[in-house]
Amino acid sequence: AHNLTTKCIPANNLSIPANNLIQTGISKDEFDLILNKIEQVYTPIVTNLGAKLRVNRRWDDNAVDANAMRFGTTWVVNMYGGMARHRLMDVEGMTMIACHEIGHHVGGFPRDSWYSGEGQADYYGALKCLRKVWANDDNLSIVAKLPVPSSVGQKCLSQFKTQADVAICMRGAMANLSMARVLAELRGESTPDFETPSKTVVTATVLGHTHSQCRLDTGYAGSLCSVDQTIDVSDADPNVGVCSRKAGISVGVRPLCWYRE
Repeated sequence: AHNLTTKCIPANNLSIPANNLIQTGISKDEFDLILNKIEQVYTPIVTNLGAKLRVNRRWDDNAVDANAMRFGTTWVVNMYGGMARHRLMDVEGMTMIACHEIGHHVGGFPRDSWYSGEGQADYYGALKCLRKVWANDDNLSIVAKLPVPSSVGQKCLSQFKTQADVAICMRGAMANLSMARVLAELRGESTPDFETPSKTVVTATVLGHTHSQCRLDTGYAGSLCSVDQTIDVSDADPNVGVCSRKAGISVGVRPLCWYRE
């Protein structure tokens, strides 16, 4: 039986063909390189969980979309060219979207049936997946070319000791800004920003989609959490492998705009 996840991307009728005269977003080579890295890192992880990872590269599909599905023990991530070609998309944002879809499969608790909820998939994506996928990149030189706000740089510096970890923190923050800005445009919401965190406080954990500012807050928190990417999350205990208020941690915890302790 196959089970489709809640979609990562808000429903939309946008169609961005591969043969547009003006190419926006990222190239097919960049798209393939991102997904090569995802497969390299996550194929063995999913195999260890008794399943098989399949990443479908739908470059010629114009849909501005991404999703995750399961067919028995085949765990599927569908990535679409229309999303890659969105004018606000960059390599960092596209990697985060792929990591979000991976997070539905392996992101831990809180879950909804077989998949991790939307907020948890964002948090896992930044906290574990980006760090694994970017581990061998020259993150210092990549981050030097990104317009990282000084407040983000300072926060990352306060959370991490090595230059490499600080650079991945900053790159992860920018990846989530890129993703959140694409989502905000698709939803017709105001542009999310690091300086305007959501004031929403939920009374119960939300497993579905939240607004794009909340999603930025979540990915930013995952980027700032200093728990090592080698310490895995749990399907049953929401406080394992994460930054948790119950452990007396205040930075890098899942935001209250979707998460209730």
